[in-house]
Amino acid sequence: MKIAIVGCGSRHKMFRDSVTEDYPDKHEIVALCDSNAHRLGEAAKAVTKPGTNGVATYLADDFDRLIAEQKPDTIVVTTPDFLHSDYIVRAFEAGCDVICEKPLTIDLNRLKKIMDAQKKTGRKVKVTFNYRYSPARTQIKEVLASGAIGTITAVDFRWHLDRVHGADYFRRWHRQKENSGGLLVHKSTHHFDLLNWWLASAPTEVLASGRRVFYRPETAVELGLAGHGPRCHGCPVAEKCDFRLDLAGDGNLRSLYLEAEEVDGYFRDRCVFDEDIGIEDTMQAHIRYASGVTANYTLTAYSPWEGLEIKFQGTKGDLTHRHVEVHGVFGGVREHAGKEAITTELHLAGKPPQMLDVPAGKGDHGGADPLMLGYIFDPDGMEPDRYNRASDHVAGAWSILTGIAANASIETGSLVNISSMLQARGIKL
Repeated sequence: MKIAIVGCGSRHKMFRDSVTEDYPDKHEIVALCDSNAHRLGEAAKAVTKPGTNGVATYLADDFDRLIAEQKPDTIVVTTPDFLHSDYIVRAFEAGCDVICEKPLTIDLNRLKKIMDAQKKTGRKVKVTFNYRYSPARTQIKEVLASGAIGTITAVDFRWHLDRVHGADYFRRWHRQKENSGGLLVHKSTHHFDLLNWWLASAPTEVLASGRRVFYRPETAVELGLAGHGPRCHGCPVAEKCDFRLDLAGDGNLRSLYLEAEEVDGYFRDRCVFDEDIGIEDTMQAHIRYASGVTANYTLTAYSPWEGLEIKFQGTKGDLTHRHVEVHGVFGGVREHAGKEAITTELHLAGKPPQMLDVPAGKGDHGGADPLMLGYIFDPDGMEPDRYNRASDHVAGAWSILTGIAANASIETGSLVNISSMLQARGIKL
């Protein structure tokens, strides 16, 4: 398969390395594309094999020429979220399939363009929801599907982002909703997709609240950071700021972003306490599903630890899963947890709680990434996927619709009916 990658920021590396290191006998990267010439050059150096003339590179304005000249079979889209739909539609119309980093897109207008183009062309898009492939998350799917807790009635789901990972969304392009849809779309698309997959159902109504309570100027003052600069690089109080991102001190960030700034003026290290940030850091949603299940969901972006807590209530008992990914930040060190920090408890009515042995995998995201990439780039070499973990345009759409509805609910203060929302825009799934 001939592959072209559009978007050469940090997220493209997973796909680039998988093709060049794990599946070079099956696939070839024929082109790279980015809006930033410096970043494009760095990506090309990383993918070029010794003794070759290198891979073809194209600036974003020449994307259509890339397709015409290189004739790729598949386009990998790892651009900022608001650009996904444009490249997906143009790839479809040129006869290419797509592998897209999550989320599929960020709003209803862009979603309609994707759905219409897919219907017209019949091309395929795979949305890379790696969380589905984590052995621990797959175990949850298996237990629920077995009927062990009976009919699922309600879910409580809490996701915690720590003050390193969470803060990062407030210094990059993600910090404005017109770029990312906010965390309820950009980040929560993973979580809402898991719920849709675990429950084998789709959301119907959402009532949500959200606000920015931590990443704001008042917090900077409370932390003794008054007089901070617009970005970490050159900030007069950077040395005493626990949220500092040192672009110059990290070789990868320096080459990808700091040395690329002169080309397009993009700053990777904007201050997380700026006044003009347009996304929330504290969000809660009540979600109703077609199956009758209800779920309460909470996302915070300034927790002292990172991970998730989820409880499924059923007519025969409940299932509780907790994963501490990061214990916290101590003395400037982000302390990652071991596999013992993942627990799953099955508690059936009339019986004592049972701690299940949680399967572990090797590789990033708890072993999820190698599995997902294997099914994408070498499906014939993998076991048949009895869990149906692959995600197409429909699954990608449902994963963002909860977040889009939640954003609308936050704005209006009202319950949002997803079916009515789709009908009003002429979108059919």
